[in-house]
Amino acid sequence: MGQLDNKVALVTGSDSGIGRAIALLYAAEGATVVVNYAHSQQKAAEVQQLIEQKQGRCLVLQADVSQYDQAVGLVEKTVAEFGRLDIMVNNAGIEIHAPFLEVTEEQFDRVVALDLKGAFFCAQAAAKAMVAHKSPGRIVNISSVHEDLTMPQNVPYCCAKGGLRMMTRTVSIELAPHGITINNIAPGAVDTPIDADVKADPTKMAALLNEIPLHRMGQPDEIAHLALYLASEVAGYVTGSTFTIDGGLSVYSGAF
Repeated sequence: MGQLDNKVALVTGSDSGIGRAIALLYAAEGATVVVNYAHSQQKAAEVQQLIEQKQGRCLVLQADVSQYDQAVGLVEKTVAEFGRLDIMVNNAGIEIHAPFLEVTEEQFDRVVALDLKGAFFCAQAAAKAMVAHKSPGRIVNISSVHEDLTMPQNVPYCCAKGGLRMMTRTVSIELAPHGITINNIAPGAVDTPIDADVKADPTKMAALLNEIPLHRMGQPDEIAHLALYLASEVAGYVTGSTFTIDGGLSVYSGAF
């Protein structure tokens, strides 16, 4: 018996990185998983193949969740296919690094539209479906330590993640009467494509590791197991919270 048997889960941006790890683990725990991608159909197909090789059930759907109609449509297609949605994971996100004085409107809009607006309306559409079917559900947002921890030259991303924190806390109160929980996971440095530029630069990598007490990057599977807990029945009393998973990065004060 898996922890997510008979559940339907939608994971945005699950063609790679943390989203991929979550999709694979959810499927292994019995969930029917909707794998979402924006651009790389091939990578999404690889995730589907891995799930189906282990007799898991999977559907691949393309959508750019920074676009309102596509975000809502993604949830609607999931419900139309499976009749319900039990778990919504808002994972899709991007960063665009630039000094604050040089950030353009286009850069700001791209980051906030995907990282905050997309998560907002996917969560809203998912909650509507859960309420309509009178089924207690789980919403899990992949936030970042930068919902609280500053990161110069990444201001739009920090704005979006800070907004996600307050969205989660506020929405949790409104959804509680429906038995729906919503929580954030706030990873630090994780070994995914979004941090490939850091890994490729020995100086940047050394500086990063010096800020992490455990002196390593996290692995996507480690984030996935936390996402599994928050989606499972045993986390039914947890809502409106952020769970930091960063090797001690956000509490390190340079004391040694």
